[in-house]
Amino acid sequence: MSRGRVTISDLIMEYFFKHPKEDLPHGPVVDYVEEKYKELYKKKPRDTWRQIRKLYQQGLLIKVKKGVYRYDPDLAQYRELHEFPSDVKEQIFKRDNYRCVVCGRGREDGVEIHADHKVPIQNGGTNTVDNGQTLCSEHNYLKKTYSQTEFGKRFIIRLYEEAKVKGDKRMEKFCKEILDVYDKYKINHHIKRPDK
Repeated sequence: MSRGRVTISDLIMEYFFKHPKEDLPHGPVVDYVEEKYKELYKKKPRDTWRQIRKLYQQGLLIKVKKGVYRYDPDLAQYRELHEFPSDVKEQIFKRDNYRCVVCGRGREDGVEIHADHKVPIQNGGTNTVDNGQTLCSEHNYLKKTYSQTEFGKRFIIRLYEEAKVKGDKRMEKFCKEILDVYDKYKINHHIKRPDK
């Protein structure tokens, strides 16, 4: 626990400390944190689930599966999470013409852009230009929410649906062929194809 003000992260870790080496779904953790936080500050905490993910990224929690984490005192090792240094971030933006590499929108379109790690730091990625890409807020969120392959399939599905509306047969064919590759390798079958 930190000295002074008790943080959301403090309350999360307090709960995990009480349940070492247990696989805990994030629902009960969030409920516990909300109850304690309201007692302390008379208001609801913000984004508790995001703080759980950050504690995992920092090496304090183990992600068992989506939405389930474990605290193991024998394995927990705190590591600093580092964002891209500002000069590297600027080089990434400049290389990508200050536009999202997925949708092509950028600041000129009134869209916030982010420097995103292609390979996340917790998976061995680095803060180098070649490991960075420019994403808009929407696509940055999608990438963090879904795995890269899920994100890719959802993006192709969206392209396919837009091509159908526009009557762009060439793009429809392109998207179907990519979706066929997903099927061939049995990747992300839980995401239903719009054309089947």
